[in-house]
Order: sequence, then C-alpha cells, then structure tokens
Amino acid sequence: MERKLVGIPASPGIAVGPVHLLRWEIPEVRHRIIPDDAVDGEIRRLHDAFDRAKVRLRQIRDRVEQRAGAQEAAIFDVQRSILEDAELISAVEALIRQNLGAEKAFEIVMLEWSQKFSRAAHPMLRERVGDLKDVEIRVLTLLLNLPDHDPVDVMKGANAIIVTHDLTPSLTVQLDRQAIAAIATDAGTRTSHVAILARSLGLPAIVGLRNATEELRGHETAILDGSTGLLAINPTHRDIESYRERARQEALAEVELKHLSSLESVTTDGVRITLRANVDLPEEAELAATSGAEGVGLMRTEFLVVGRASMPDEEEQYRAYRRVVQAFGGRPVVIRTFDVGGDKLPVGGYATEANPFLGWRAIRMCLDQPELFGVQLRALLRAAVHGDVRVMLPLVVTVDEVRSARALLDEAARTLESRGEQFRRDVPLGVMIETPAAAVAADSFVRDVNFFSIGTNDLVQYTLAVDRGNANLATRFTPLHPAVLRLIRRTVDTAIEHNLEVAVCGEMASQPLMAFALIGLGVRQLSVAPRSVPLVKRIVRGISVAVAEEAAGAALAVDTAAASEAELRRGLAAAGFVENV
Repeated sequence: MERKLVGIPASPGIAVGPVHLLRWEIPEVRHRIIPDDAVDGEIRRLHDAFDRAKVRLRQIRDRVEQRAGAQEAAIFDVQRSILEDAELISAVEALIRQNLGAEKAFEIVMLEWSQKFSRAAHPMLRERVGDLKDVEIRVLTLLLNLPDHDPVDVMKGANAIIVTHDLTPSLTVQLDRQAIAAIATDAGTRTSHVAILARSLGLPAIVGLRNATEELRGHETAILDGSTGLLAINPTHRDIESYRERARQEALAEVELKHLSSLESVTTDGVRITLRANVDLPEEAELAATSGAEGVGLMRTEFLVVGRASMPDEEEQYRAYRRVVQAFGGRPVVIRTFDVGGDKLPVGGYATEANPFLGWRAIRMCLDQPELFGVQLRALLRAAVHGDVRVMLPLVVTVDEVRSARALLDEAARTLESRGEQFRRDVPLGVMIETPAAAVAADSFVRDVNFFSIGTNDLVQYTLAVDRGNANLATRFTPLHPAVLRLIRRTVDTAIEHNLEVAVCGEMASQPLMAFALIGLGVRQLSVAPRSVPLVKRIVRGISVAVAEEAAGAALAVDTAAASEAELRRGLAAAGFVENV
C-alpha cells in the first residue's frame, strides 16, 4: 500500500472506493483597497454573490426536504434569511464605501456578527453562529471565484469515502446517505457525534485522523477499515481484493448473527440479560424493533433541536415519540429529555462557555427554560398512551433537579387535563448516572426515581477528566479504568439494594468485552446500537455470570485500565471467546 493513515475505529466495516474530500472552511481573504470609482461595481458584485448564494440555498433546501423532510430542511431557511438581512447588507455596503474590497468588507461584518451572536444570552441566537459560518463560506467562495466545493455536489459518484474535518448537522443533512460508502474525519472520538451517527447508519467510519484533509487531494482510491482505524490510500489491486474478501466474510458473519435475534438473551448459567436498543432517529425504530432488542433503552431527542431554526412544537414531538413507541408494540421505550449542550449543538454551540461540557446543558438548560421543557414533557405524556414510555433525565447531579423536573411533569399533566387531551400520568421517571457525583450519591435519588441508567460516555469523561471529543486524548479515554468500574459497581449495588432497575445505555455496552465486564459488575440490562444487539447477544449466550463476576472482580482489584482489560480478556477467553473482542 502506498500510504496508510491511522485514526480511531468508530464504526466497524470495510469500504473500498474513491476519496471525496469535503473541505468546508472559511477561505483566506486578503486586504484589498479599491478606488472610489470602483465602489458601485463592488456593491453590485456583493449583491450578485448574495443572489447566487440564495439560489443555491433554495436548491439545497428543496433537495434536503425531498430526502429528509421539512424539519431537516429548515436550517437553510435561516441561512437564506441571513442573506436577506437589511442590517447586514447595509453594514457591508458601508465598509465597501470606505474603499474596502467586497470580500474583505463581508468578512469583517461576518466576524462582528459571529462575535455578537456567540455572546448572546439566548441559546437559539448562539446556535446561529454555525449558520453564519456556512453563509460566510458560501458567499466568500463566490466573491473570490474559488472552485465550487459546495456540499450539495458532494455525491456526484456513488460509494464515495467522505473525508472531512468534521460533520456538522448542516453538512450531514445534505449528504446522500445511500451513496456514501464510509466516513473519515480529522476530528472526533469513538463517542463523538459523527461516530454515533455512523454506527446508527451502519456506515464504516474512522475518526481522529487529525490531518487527513491536508494530506489528501481527493479522488484517490482508498480502503477504510472501521474496525482497525486504518485508511489505506492508493492500495494495490491485491490489497483491494484481500479487503473485499474480508468484507464478504464479515457480511456472512453478520447474517449468521442475525439468527440470534429470535433467541433468548440468557447466559449459560441461566441468568437473563435484557438487551434493548439505542435509537437516535425515529426512522431507525423499525430496524431496531427487528434486531432482537426488547425495547428502547435510550431514545435520544436531540435530533429535534440540533440545527433547527426554531424549537419543535408539541405536535411534532408527539408524532416522533409515538412512531418509536408504536414500532416496539408495548415493549419499554426509555426516552431521554433534551441533552443539548456540550457536543450536542455542533451548529454554533455555546461559544461563550470555556468548558461547555461543564456548562449550561442537559437538565440544567431544561429546568432554566420551563416553557420549552414543558412542551417536551407534554408530548411525552401524550405519547405514553401508545405504549410503555419511561422518561429519563440526563446529567443529574442532585436530587433537587429530579424534584424540579417531577414538578414540571405534574404541571404538564395538569395542562393536558385542562385541555381534555389523552395522556398517561403515571410515567416512570429515571435518571442517567453519568457524573461521579450521581454515582457516589446514587442513594440520594432512590426515593424520587423509578430507575437508573448509567451513561458511560460521559461517566468516563467526567471521572477521568478526559474530553471524549478530543482526538489528542483518545488513548486516555479508557472505559475500563478501575475508577470507572468501581463507580458502576457502586451504582448497581445501590439500585439492587433499593429494588430499582439499573441499565447501561452508553457506547460501552455495545462492545463485547465491555458488555462482559458490565455483566460481571451486576448489570442485567444493556442498551446498545441496534446493529450490535446480535453481537452482544452472542456474548451473553456464550458466558456464565460466574465467570464474568470473577473477571470483573479481578479487574476491579488492579491499578490500571490496561491491567483491567487484560483480566477481562483472560476471563472472556476462558469462556471460549478467543478472537479479538
């Protein structure tokens, strides 16, 4: 192979195809002074670029609406409105009249607007920073006569390997997912937005490549191995055939695994392990329901708000939740309330917060905006009429947050009652244990909640003080660190002592070795990516709880994550699983 780039395995699978390099960054603009007699021409050039950008946005919007729906397409209405803003146009024209070239004048005004929006008190304004960046890239590309690299034209060839710095919602909604073979990004880790998205779509993916967009030119033939993190550039014909054969073998193995979907998830010593599915989008519900999952252990609701021009109303939310609930025909569906903030607002985010993961996010944001939170709670209570809905609160650190949320839930019920709506009042309320505070003080919640769900993505991050989205720290993001395992064991013991259900819904549960560890720690409910259900079920049906408990006990007693992993691998090998898991 001519060249190998190695990143972080994010979603398993093998893809062979041409590289499509997606660069979507603000171009460099030189300072250009124009004479007085060129001012009018520069203003006309500005308006022409705006007009052409609006035409392209209309095309994109129509295309996205046909493929993904009106809600996904709404982001481009926001971007069009920016180009039609009289205040923005006036400010750019004023700088041009001070003899600045149109592109520099536009860049300066967009910088000022981005700074103003990023400091805004209202989160919806801060979210618009990402839209400003998209508009700036689009207009500057036109003003500078740069080659058109618009994401709308990304999929001119099928089965492309998309290589980009990162995938934001505004980029993601434009991609023809049927024509993408795989995804590779410079940024991200195994638990970042793009990695979870790729696994959800069943696309092989590598993240954390750091500088692939700088090293590649595009159109190279490549092999992407999502299981090892290898991106091979310009491989030999022999290498391609070898990987294609591996892909065929993996496809056969997946078919063999599918027969497990109808079998019981029971260990060799007769202990039942409940396997549920994580659902990111309502469209995934039907697939998840046929995966062998016994319900939904985590339905993420951020898809309703990320990248949107406005918050979804009650009816839209109700329909989304109902679709998932009905797909599972009475089986439990655990729906997490908005976990917005941190890495869940890639369009704009919360630029004024130095530490967004420790900032105004998740339950904190919801409790501070009771009107918006109330809309979601009413939609959830209405959807609960159609099945076994359970509501889960993210990022709790104190029981006061639970009590405040329950008060708002009661208020939502009273509102629905006064409107004469059908709803279910007795919806179970649970909390995500994803901070050391919640794990250590798990006993403080037991009188106020109906269940615990351990969110390992954030629990690992906060316990180890390692940003899970930072590719430079990926090797330090070690879920099998003894400190993490001890917090999980403490939470499980507390739940068992007080007769509460306890599940794990983080990405950790989807990995066979870690699922083995969790069973050994006493977890009896796992919620995993739908495509991982058969794989985890194979592990469950091939081990005994006694062996898992012995291995987990040994892992708890060592000093490092590496030693912990070694103990667990020995235990799994003793159960007959000798391949790389």
